[in-house]
Amino acid sequence: MKEFKEFISKGNVIDMAVGLIMATYFGAIVKSLVDDILMPPLGKLLGGVDFSELKFVIQPEMGDTAEVAINYGLFINSIITFLIVAYAIFMVVKLYNNMKAKMAKKEEAAPAAPAPPSKEEVLLTEIRDLLKNK
Repeated sequence: MKEFKEFISKGNVIDMAVGLIMATYFGAIVKSLVDDILMPPLGKLLGGVDFSELKFVIQPEMGDTAEVAINYGLFINSIITFLIVAYAIFMVVKLYNNMKAKMAKKEEAAPAAPAPPSKEEVLLTEIRDLLKNK
């Protein structure tokens, strides 16, 4: 139990949980973008095709037996959703890497602070200032 408490209290676990929750909802938003916004106009351009209805029927519905079909239209929607999510993640990682590189470049470009004067230099400076004042 102690080991579990240590594991769960680490910051990385919390960060990972937040990332997972955000990714889940981001996926839902992208799925809605594809299904509700992108696919209807695309289907219209292709002659009024509703991608969610595209399927290859293996066995039609008969009485109590449900239809057996390959829903390749839904598969096409999933591929488009995946490509949009992959591109969005690519852009976020690219932005993060650019930011990180700029920060590293600024750190390299910033001149190092001069070393503080030694005790002897401080003492000699005080003596000099006292002699000037006399």
